[in-house]
Amino acid sequence: MKHSNANLSSLALVVLSFVLTAAMYSRLPELVPVHWNARGEVNGFFPKPWGPFLLPLAMVGVYLLLLAVPRISPRGYRVERFQRVFEITRAAILAFLFLVNVLVLLAGIGAPVPVHRAVYVATGLLFVFLGNFMGKFTKNFFVGIRTPWTLASDEVWLKTHRLSGKVFVLAGTGVVASGLLGGGPVWLLVAIAAACGIPVAYSYVLYRRIDGFKNGTHNQGTPNGSP
Repeated sequence: MKHSNANLSSLALVVLSFVLTAAMYSRLPELVPVHWNARGEVNGFFPKPWGPFLLPLAMVGVYLLLLAVPRISPRGYRVERFQRVFEITRAAILAFLFLVNVLVLLAGIGAPVPVHRAVYVATGLLFVFLGNFMGKFTKNFFVGIRTPWTLASDEVWLKTHRLSGKVFVLAGTGVVASGLLGGGPVWLLVAIAAACGIPVAYSYVLYRRIDGFKNGTHNQGTPNGSP
């Protein structure tokens, strides 16, 4: 099997997460911080020995799941049609998880890092990244805006994902700014709601418009709209 640079990068990030965690394991406390509230205060811990390895293990799960997606995609919805973009997207998601793992480790050893703000910035950058590639996703059941209306129409899929790319970039930029300026989680929630809600609503409206136009054209060609 030929492995692309993006695929090798994904695998390297998974391995490196375990190497880095193992290297810092002895410096970590018995209770490792794993969750922060809106004010940046730690309010969740997980004990050794599994605590430090939670995120690396999660990365393994994500990597294996996304590795299996091209193999289980049904005919007509193959991920292989945008394989390179899919692999780059997988690498970006794993890079995000790797960064979160690094932040958790640094916080665990007592480094003064603003974890919640850094996570906001990283999340925003991930949104911006996905937005730039959203228009290249072809119809499939695993990634993208998968509504009944996008899956029913190639035109609705294409136009919805073109719009989604712009919405994701704008939402991600807002989240990055919020993280840098110390904004609260409300901005993140608003951005996620916009990035998800606007494309879904648009796909429905667009599908109804296209479907109505086709039906109207068909009825105009028959007496009294009868078949």
